[in-house]
Amino acid sequence: MPVGGLLPLFSSPAGSGLGGGLGTGLGGGRKGSGPAAFRLTEKFVLLLVFSAFITLCFGAIFFLPDSSKLLSGVLFHSSPALQPPADRKPGPGARAEDAADGRARRGEEGAPGDPAAALEDNLARIRENHERALREAKETLQKLPEEIQRDILMEKEKVAQDQLSNRVGFKMLPPVDLAPLVGAIDREPADAAIREKREKIKEMMKHAWNNYKRYAWGKNELKPVSKGSHSSSLFGNIQGATIVDALDTLFIMKMKDEFEEAKAWVDENLNFNMNAEVSVFEVNIRFVGGLISAYYLSGEEIFRKKAVELGVKLLPAFHTPSGIPWALLNIKSGIGRNWPWASGGSSILAEFGTLHLEFIHLSYLSGNPIFADKVMNIRTVLNNLEKPQGLYPNYLNPNSGQWAQYHVSVGGLGDSFYEYLLKAWLMSDKTDLQAKKMYFDAIKAIETHLIRKSRNGLTYIAEWKGGLLEHKMGHLTCFAGGMFALGADDAPEGLTQHYLQLGAEIARTCHESYNRTFVKLGPEAFRFDGGVEAIATRQNEKYYILRPEVVETYMYMWRLTHDPKYRKWAWEAVEALEKHCRVKGGYSGLRDVYFHKESYDDVQQSFFLAETLKYLYLIFSDDDLLPLEHWIFNTEAHLLPVLSRNIKKVEVNEK
Repeated sequence: MPVGGLLPLFSSPAGSGLGGGLGTGLGGGRKGSGPAAFRLTEKFVLLLVFSAFITLCFGAIFFLPDSSKLLSGVLFHSSPALQPPADRKPGPGARAEDAADGRARRGEEGAPGDPAAALEDNLARIRENHERALREAKETLQKLPEEIQRDILMEKEKVAQDQLSNRVGFKMLPPVDLAPLVGAIDREPADAAIREKREKIKEMMKHAWNNYKRYAWGKNELKPVSKGSHSSSLFGNIQGATIVDALDTLFIMKMKDEFEEAKAWVDENLNFNMNAEVSVFEVNIRFVGGLISAYYLSGEEIFRKKAVELGVKLLPAFHTPSGIPWALLNIKSGIGRNWPWASGGSSILAEFGTLHLEFIHLSYLSGNPIFADKVMNIRTVLNNLEKPQGLYPNYLNPNSGQWAQYHVSVGGLGDSFYEYLLKAWLMSDKTDLQAKKMYFDAIKAIETHLIRKSRNGLTYIAEWKGGLLEHKMGHLTCFAGGMFALGADDAPEGLTQHYLQLGAEIARTCHESYNRTFVKLGPEAFRFDGGVEAIATRQNEKYYILRPEVVETYMYMWRLTHDPKYRKWAWEAVEALEKHCRVKGGYSGLRDVYFHKESYDDVQQSFFLAETLKYLYLIFSDDDLLPLEHWIFNTEAHLLPVLSRNIKKVEVNEK
């Protein structure tokens, strides 16, 4: 049915009654009939038919994921990346308050309780969504197509103006007076055997770097088997991921010539002025984090300039009704969207929750609070939401500011959110009390609902899906051992030793996942069910892509306990990498860690240089190299100093 035929039902313009509206819509089908030809009963029946039809059409939409977005984005062809005009919709603050007020009306999906009450809550939610959809439909149908197009163009213009004002505002960066940083340069280990092992890890870095330089220089990553370049869509058209990711590793390993050639490439070739859709999360942790780290270590201004420039490019990702950023952003147009597979177009906890450390430093280095304001608003939204069983689901809708499906994981989709809560507390020199409370509340719920022991005593972290546990632990989850240990000193009274022990138990489980494979490197995920413990049972979980999380936990456990087994386990990983992943053209991931013959994936991931080799190098270094009380590692192992302990305040350039 044409839209014009529906308009009178919603608008009831002056001078035409209900019968007139219906007569106009149906006159062509009744020979010689006009509005006067309809009897009252006919009008009433037609009204009922039309009302039932419209109710059915709009009501059905709300049984689909993210129905409000589907209604506005599909039915009326509006861009999901564009915000509605400010005079018709509440801002992020209002959305957060609405979310808090609505908690009593919503049931917790998947949480145990009274079935009748849950059914009533679901019906109430459907009715509420239905009424809201009718209101939105009425508003939209009353608009002419020219008005809708004008609104879209106005929003695009607003985004462009915001980007322009940001560029103007960041042309002049304030001076930063850096105090001497502690532990950026170290001495050689006194123990000859340890010194020899550390030199071996440095040689591995040289092998990885030299082959990247030979076969893929200026590109994102190396294909070490076919000896060419590899690039992920995560970076769009931005190039040089391996160069930026490796900067601080080159610096701390005293590879001075390599660091200088990397700096020269950044100065001459690193370009963000392009039409490229990028992952906000990946570009932040690798590029922004890598540039900030290189700046603090070297003091070279080009790194600060590039970091702030890229940070400004990422700001339009936050242009959503709730302020929760999009996962994907076109850094030229400022238009964002989410992964289509992510629970009805939701943002992902581990992605929007892993911006805080870098954005706090961007505000410090730029003298502009906008970066810090954006990530602090994320905290506000989260704190206004009810958490099922105290847990944080992995999916949050940026339009409504509400949770999507109740899937909780400390591995992929959730992992670094928890890491950044703890590290925000530590990076603030332990002044960010909000971060501390959120972290310890979260891990208390995780321990209650997700952490379990296998029959043979292996501690693991399962995944929670609507109240049911999936007894699977990912390689990504293995970072949590180091996290628990790192936060132990600040735990609630009486729990310090408990969390240190929990970290040790997770480290042991992850070591077992390595030890139970043929190549002595761990699979992407391993399971604890059907009599299986710490073994991957599905073919699509048996691969290893040079991931760092297990050796990351070894590094923290070594630093915090000095138990020699962590150096032993780390050296086992070095030997396995050399035996099974090293090829003439660099280092490659493996397709199956249980298979006796290597099957290479032919990718040398940039994080192998940024994280895996860095953590291994630190395990065989003295503690005075990057001491943990002075430095924080972002989730890509890039170095961020504790702000108030090492650095003086910014002197704002009044000019």
